Amino acid sequence: MLGLIITLLIVGLIAGALARLLVPGKDPMGIGGTILLGLVGSFVGGFLGWALFGHDKHQGALQPSGIVGSVIGAIILLLILRAVRRNHSTTSRSPFSRV
Repeated sequence: MLGLIITLLIVGLIAGALARLLVPGKDPMGIGGTILLGLVGSFVGGFLGWALFGHDKHQGALQPSGIVGSVIGAIILLLILRAVRRNHSTTSRSPFSRV
């Protein structure tokens, strides 16, 4: 069990770091955010693999993927996070606030 947790943390760190390196721009997150990005990206990549290439009857739609799928999922998640942040920062201003 401990080996699985350590493996997930290492794969999450690698996938999150590669996603942040491949997507240009600044991301205000530390090492914990990078690991979380890679971990969630792994499940996004696993879901995309399940949806595109057929389902695995043993694991279902919610499954982790390998390092390539993790990086692809983390890139998709990072782009979505940036779009949400950009949209949130432009819509959160009040028309009565000073610019």
